[in-house]
Amino acid sequence: MRIFRATVLDTPDDPFTGGALRVDHDGGIAVEHDGIVCARGGFADVVRDYPDAEVVDLRPGLLLPGFVDTHVHLPQVRVIGALGMPLLDWLDKCALPEEARMADPAYARAVGAEILRGLVAAGTTSALVFGAHFRPAMEAFADAVHESGLRITTGLVVADRVLPESLLTTPQRAYDDAVALADAWADTGLRYAVTPRFSLSSSSELLDACGAVAYARPDVFVTSHVNENPVEVERVRELHGTDYVSTYEKYGLLGGSTVLAHNVHPSDDELRLLAARRTSVAHCPTSNSALGSGLFPLRRHRLAGVRVALGSDVGAGTGLSLLKEGLQAYFMQQLLGNQGEPLTAAHLLHLATAAGADALGLHQVGDLSVGKEFDAVWVSPRSDGVLAGALEHAKDAEDALAKVFALGTDADLGGVWIGGQVPLARHTLVP
Repeated sequence: MRIFRATVLDTPDDPFTGGALRVDHDGGIAVEHDGIVCARGGFADVVRDYPDAEVVDLRPGLLLPGFVDTHVHLPQVRVIGALGMPLLDWLDKCALPEEARMADPAYARAVGAEILRGLVAAGTTSALVFGAHFRPAMEAFADAVHESGLRITTGLVVADRVLPESLLTTPQRAYDDAVALADAWADTGLRYAVTPRFSLSSSSELLDACGAVAYARPDVFVTSHVNENPVEVERVRELHGTDYVSTYEKYGLLGGSTVLAHNVHPSDDELRLLAARRTSVAHCPTSNSALGSGLFPLRRHRLAGVRVALGSDVGAGTGLSLLKEGLQAYFMQQLLGNQGEPLTAAHLLHLATAAGADALGLHQVGDLSVGKEFDAVWVSPRSDGVLAGALEHAKDAEDALAKVFALGTDADLGGVWIGGQVPLARHTLVP
C-alpha cells in the first residue's frame, strides 16, 4: 500500500449543479496494490490508520484526477498547427492527406505510439480516440494501447462518399470490420467505438450499417461529429433532408454511450433530442477557435440538460493539453457575454475530469474518492517557472487551480498514475 501526500483537489459533486471544489490541504490518499483508493482525508489521519504504508510525498504540488479527453484524432497528431482555414478546407488540405498515410501499418504504429506518449505527457489518462480509416492501422494502434496503460476507447473510422477514394469503404465492409475488431478487443480493456466520420461523408446505408453494429453489440460506444461549421451543417441538411442530430437518431446511433464532437451550431430541437437520449457532447475549444467554427453555446446545452465534457480535437485543436482546452473554454464563455456560462476553476476541472469520465461511462475514475481507481496527475511546476511563483501567492485552493489552468503546461506535470501505476507511455520518472 502507498499513501500519496499532497494538496488534493477534485469535483465529485458537479459544480454546475451546486457542487463545490473538494480540497484536502495536506491530504492523504491511501491506495491498495490493485490501484483502488481505500482511504482519503488529512494525511495525519490516513497515516495513523496505515502506519506501515509507503509514503509518496508530493508536496508542495497539487494532486488532481487524471484528465479525460473525449475527442482526439489518432492520425492527426502530426498536422497540429495548420492554421488559417475553415473546417472543410482544412480537411482537404491537411487532415485527409495525413490520414491516407495511415494505410501503412508501420507509419500507423509510429503515430499511435506518438499520440499515446503525448496524451499521458499532458496528464490525460483516459481518452475517446477517433481512429483511422484502415483496419490494419487500428490493429497496430490496439497493440500500442495495450502496452501504454492508458484507458482508451476507439474504433475504425468509416465513410463511403465525399472523401478521397482511398479513405472510403462499403456499408457491408464497415459492419464486418467493426464487428471483427470489437470481438478481437473484447475483454482486453480496449473498448470499441462505432465511428462514422460524419454525416456528410456517410450515406444512409452506411449509417444504417453503423446502427446495426451498435444494435448487435450494446457494449460499444458511438462517436462522430455534429454541427461544427455552418457550411458543413447546410450540406448535411441538403444530403440527408433533416437536421444533423437527426441523421444519427434515425439509425439508432444516439444514446447514453454516444459522444458527438463540437455541436457549435445546434437548434433547440436538436438539444432537446440529445438530452432525451442522454448523448454527450465533446466541447473542443481550441479547434473551434483555430478553424473559426464559432463560440460553443455551453449555457444552451446546460439549460437543455445535455452532458458536456472536453476534447482536444487534435489536430485541428492546438495541442493535447486539457489545461489549455479548459482555459480556452473559459475565454469562449467570456466572449459570449450574457449568453455565456460563467466558468470557475472548479467548472474547468470538472469538465476535464469527472464530466469526461461520465460521458465515457468510466465510473471507476473521474475523481479521487474512496473506492475509485487511482488515476491522478501531479502538478509540480519547476521552481524557476512562472506557475511556481504564481502558486506561491495563490489566495486559496481555487485560486491555485485557476492559475494551473491559466499557466500550466506539460512541463508542469511531475507525475501521472493510472490505476495506481505509472503508465509505460510516461516519458519521465516520477516518485
